[in-house]
Amino acid sequence: MDRFTISLDEKLATAFDRLIKERRYATRSEAVRDILRSHLQLSEEKRDSKGFCVANLSYVYNHHERELSERLTRIQHAHHDLTVSTMHAHLDHDQCIETVMLKGPVDQVREFADKIIAETGVRHGQLNLVNVELGKSHSHGGSTHRHLKPRH
Repeated sequence: MDRFTISLDEKLATAFDRLIKERRYATRSEAVRDILRSHLQLSEEKRDSKGFCVANLSYVYNHHERELSERLTRIQHAHHDLTVSTMHAHLDHDQCIETVMLKGPVDQVREFADKIIAETGVRHGQLNLVNVELGKSHSHGGSTHRHLKPRH
């Protein structure tokens, strides 16, 4: 294992220690490794439009927006091959949040997310994407499938 030392000003070190406590990391090293993995993954995801992924798309929208619910449903049905599941919750009398679990080719998942987020009336859309490797196809219990393994 490689070791390295970093210097932080007092304000940043205090904020970092607060984060460590909030997230219940055992050590600063664990926190740094987790943050580093996260940033490296984000960097790779921005560069990698090939391959497969699993993803979570969450967005808030006003359900009173003219035909928005129907438009969102149409987009999801047009991409049914990517959609694993959808959860819908009411935030108040006007606003709803939906979370869509996705899996498939990275470029198609991003395209789907962009279409949803770009719909008039959709706010606070965010895609959380994890690149995965496709395992070998195998079967048990009468069904054939592949396991997905995160790259990092």
